[in-house]
Amino acid sequence: MKIISWNIARRVSPWHCLLDMDVDIALLQEAAEPPAEVAERIEVDPAPWRTAGADADRPWRAAVVRLSDRACVEWIEPKSIEVAGPGEFAVSRPGTLAAATVTPPNADPQSPILPFVVISMYAPWLRPHTSTKSSWILSDGSAHRAISDLSVFIGQQARHRLLAAGDLNILRGYGDYGDTYWAKRYESVFARMEALGLSLVGPEAPHGRQADPWPDELPPASKNVPTYHSSHQSPATATRQLDFVFASRGLAKSVKVRALNEPDRWGPSDHCRIAIEVAGSDS
Repeated sequence: MKIISWNIARRVSPWHCLLDMDVDIALLQEAAEPPAEVAERIEVDPAPWRTAGADADRPWRAAVVRLSDRACVEWIEPKSIEVAGPGEFAVSRPGTLAAATVTPPNADPQSPILPFVVISMYAPWLRPHTSTKSSWILSDGSAHRAISDLSVFIGQQARHRLLAAGDLNILRGYGDYGDTYWAKRYESVFARMEALGLSLVGPEAPHGRQADPWPDELPPASKNVPTYHSSHQSPATATRQLDFVFASRGLAKSVKVRALNEPDRWGPSDHCRIAIEVAGSDS
């Protein structure tokens, strides 16, 4: 199965780009409603095109999109915490998570791909409480909320089958400008996913182009690959990895991940596409 994870930055052109890709499933973040000519050629979960928040100007969300007949998709309805019942998919901030159970309709019996849950996740930026008088922006709080929400799909210590991918807006292996305080805060997100049995499966070098020239803030031994460029950068000068893929340990052995971050393959967003392949796997 071929999956793409991609923050499309509320733009229209990535929707058209998806139609030209040989992909079964797209896990999108910051996705605005697709144009009519695209919508008629895809299937997408039926959630409203909005991310919850006091500011109403958020007409975009995380989404799971079916792009081919090779995949069977059963979307899992996200519900806000105040209305979700026991055993349902309660989401702290609707619009930041989308989930579905996927399986191919004609799996090779010699190399079966068993059904598994896919999750598109997005960690929006937050601001500290006004009492702090702080100018910070931070996202690890949003990432931890997402982890709390997706943990409902972990019903046993092992043999769960979950793949979660998206834009967490955090750094891996270091903090902002080498700050150990932020490095520890960011690392808590990866440690918590690992504690749930969800291994980080990429992307990392050599499965993606590394930053060149090498930024001072990045540790020399880092395998990070840039997946995002700011408005002052281009795909060629991007330095930061904000997008990550996690998989249940049993499933992780069958997952290959690559950042399509070469300048000529980057695509029409400030985030590059993350290619995920799930091969035939054990039970």
